[in-house]
Amino acid sequence: MALPLRCRHLSHLFQLALLLVLAVALQACSGSGKMKPTELEPNVPLMGVRNVWAARIGTVDFPLTVKVKDHLVVVASSDGIVGAIDARTGGDVWRVALGVPLSAGVGSDGRFAAVVSRENELITLDAGKELWRHKLGAVTLTPPLIAGSRVFVLSADRSVVAFDAVTGRKLWQQQRTGDALVLGRPGILLAFGDTLVAGLGGRLVGMNPLSGKSRWETPIASSRGTNEVERLVDLVAGVSRVGNQLCARAFQSAVACVDGAKGSVIWSKSASGFTGVDGDETDVFGSEGDGKVLAWRRSDGEPLWVSERLRFRGLSAPLLVGRSVVVGDGSGIVHFLSRTDGTALNRMNTDGSPIVVAPVLAGSTLIVVTQRGGIYGFRPE
Repeated sequence: MALPLRCRHLSHLFQLALLLVLAVALQACSGSGKMKPTELEPNVPLMGVRNVWAARIGTVDFPLTVKVKDHLVVVASSDGIVGAIDARTGGDVWRVALGVPLSAGVGSDGRFAAVVSRENELITLDAGKELWRHKLGAVTLTPPLIAGSRVFVLSADRSVVAFDAVTGRKLWQQQRTGDALVLGRPGILLAFGDTLVAGLGGRLVGMNPLSGKSRWETPIASSRGTNEVERLVDLVAGVSRVGNQLCARAFQSAVACVDGAKGSVIWSKSASGFTGVDGDETDVFGSEGDGKVLAWRRSDGEPLWVSERLRFRGLSAPLLVGRSVVVGDGSGIVHFLSRTDGTALNRMNTDGSPIVVAPVLAGSTLIVVTQRGGIYGFRPE
């Protein structure tokens, strides 16, 4: 699986050539581009899973994040279709065509929804009806965050901007010095009590959502290596929160847990992946770039187990559902692994195209989205 990057301050043609070279180089380093995917063992179902519905949204070739609020699932396609689906039935609650291709989305609080176009326009909807558009100053790959009737945006130039959700008025903007390269994947932007938490480079930063002023910041990883690719330490979307503890991944560097109230690192372990993590009060789970699935003890980061049965299969970030850890792969298969040791419990097929986002849970329904735009609802036992 190639790892997309973005480059700034370069001519268009040179930038395109460099991006292609970097994607190939990273693919070779990760191993998943050259190595043959591990053959799957015969499926022996040890837990029940039913496919209860299927829907479509359109091709997804941008870094989509699916947003869930109660039973409402908000998704989007690359060509600008945004829709809300009832997770219980798979039926549309609303659907709208924005008429522009997208680079980031979807953020939603159940009422408002927001996406960013490839022309760097922030577009905000209210129950499926467009409210306003605002031109941003840089490429945006992280889905907007909607909280407290505000829309927060994290762009690739390390800027964080807040807007009024109803009027589109800009409320504040904070800017950090950017790096020459940024990872072409969604970053971290989430609400933590009365604090806005953003991933800025290799640091997790707690901000005042009313002003953008920093309350605390702590490094998850620091730059190292001899070139810009090796020094890239962006934090990736997919944070496991339990109480005050936030566990996150720094690209190709580490998985760490942070005390979100104090802004201090509880533990950090070396890890080489590019998707987020999930977990509960006892364990944290992650998928490595080469397809290994790992479990760490949440209290101190002690490794619990490693599964290599899905190596080089292009895994999504994991989702913990009951007694299973769920991951999607590059051939559209959804794998259910035992949370205790990583052994196979079951697997389900979709449309044969890659699972492009981390699975999400809406009530009792597990939702996955494929690159071809298939949306599937499963009910694990």
